[in-house]
Amino acid sequence: MSNRTIAAIATPNAPGGIGTIRISGENAVEIAAKVFKPVSGKNLCDFKGYTAAFGGVYDNGEKIDEAVCLVFRAPKSYTGEDVCEISCHGGLYITKRALRAVLDAGAAPAEAGEFTKRAFLNGKIDLAGSESVMALIGASGKQAAAAALNTLDGNLSKKIRECADGIIGVCASLAAWVDYPDEDIEDISAAQMLPVFEKTRADLAQIVRRYDCGRAVTDGVDTVIVGKPNVGKSTLMNMLTGFERSIVTDIAGTTRDVVEERIMLGEIILRVADTAGIRETENVVENMGVNLAKRRLERAELALAVFDTSVPLNSDDLDIIEQCKAKKSVAILNKADLPAAADRAVIENAFPFTVELSASTGAGRDRLEQAVAEIMMTNEFDPAAACLTSERQRQCCIRAMSHIDEAIAAIQGGVTLDAVNVCADCAIDALLELTGEKATAAVVDEVFSRFCVGK
Repeated sequence: MSNRTIAAIATPNAPGGIGTIRISGENAVEIAAKVFKPVSGKNLCDFKGYTAAFGGVYDNGEKIDEAVCLVFRAPKSYTGEDVCEISCHGGLYITKRALRAVLDAGAAPAEAGEFTKRAFLNGKIDLAGSESVMALIGASGKQAAAAALNTLDGNLSKKIRECADGIIGVCASLAAWVDYPDEDIEDISAAQMLPVFEKTRADLAQIVRRYDCGRAVTDGVDTVIVGKPNVGKSTLMNMLTGFERSIVTDIAGTTRDVVEERIMLGEIILRVADTAGIRETENVVENMGVNLAKRRLERAELALAVFDTSVPLNSDDLDIIEQCKAKKSVAILNKADLPAAADRAVIENAFPFTVELSASTGAGRDRLEQAVAEIMMTNEFDPAAACLTSERQRQCCIRAMSHIDEAIAAIQGGVTLDAVNVCADCAIDALLELTGEKATAAVVDEVFSRFCVGK
């Protein structure tokens, strides 16, 4: 690991009450002492860990702001190194000038995620916990934050380690039998191995399924609103966002482009796209919007198909029903406050969930929230259980399950035990890559490259 002392602004790049410059490394306190002078007159280098001082920040002898400096001593800090955090007033100019003073005093600019990477390399946090830091920062709701904090606390790593330890126990017995064939060592039987592999696979499958269920909570769902013109798609978009995001008129074909917005529906993040009304048209510009809407529907994870129940269904409605059959979709019977004229049975038979709603008044929003939660299975998501927080972690579990399947097939097929041992070793490697115990430098670098500078 580099012995550079690094520094960066740890607060957002925007005006605020406080701006914090974080410094970490062997010379962190000495560098901070060159730019921060306590009003007490004491030397910052004499401060013990977990102490704070009020004073001034100086650049080339010129006082630029009042500030508070926190001192943390290794190994009892976020990074495991000596750390100083100088908190000044949060103006962009002041914060950046304070950082420049720290860099001029000998610190090097931190790379993306370098503080947390140092915490990982110094054994303060494992790789799964490191990823949960960014998940916690990016959490948009209570469940997403709870799931990320759960992983940061080590619940996922503990469960993955339990899975790995079960297979390691089998491998230890296999290795003894393979390496010392002349010794009187009783070989481990299929009846002993199979339950271990099967239980571990079941545990991993449950963890993966929980990630798939919770992805709508943690990452969001790519969602599209579709329907023929004038059924209330744009009104629904405005109701979901809480402001006039889409233009609403009585003129068919008003929406020509795709209008996108990120919204919270209960605890679910929806990345919603309002599309042009789908219908047969000879208008060249409108037809381009219709084709764009159809392509957007093809790639969406969730479709909210809107129907005007105050008028009979026509061929455009039936076309939309057909296109939604292969998607996770919810049918929205809009304008439920008007006399019904549409054949509801046709819609209800084609969709797993049908919701009556008035997009103009918001009546029925709670039922839509419940339907989306059920179809995306977020109602089964338990943030207190061991939760994956990234696709990298999911792929590690998938690889481990694949190798376990190979081991089970080898046992059942009567293949030699050394082949079973190879499959088991590969499964262990995949699990320990998840926690970071056997992750390559390339994997580690890729994880931290996604972090923001200052974290």
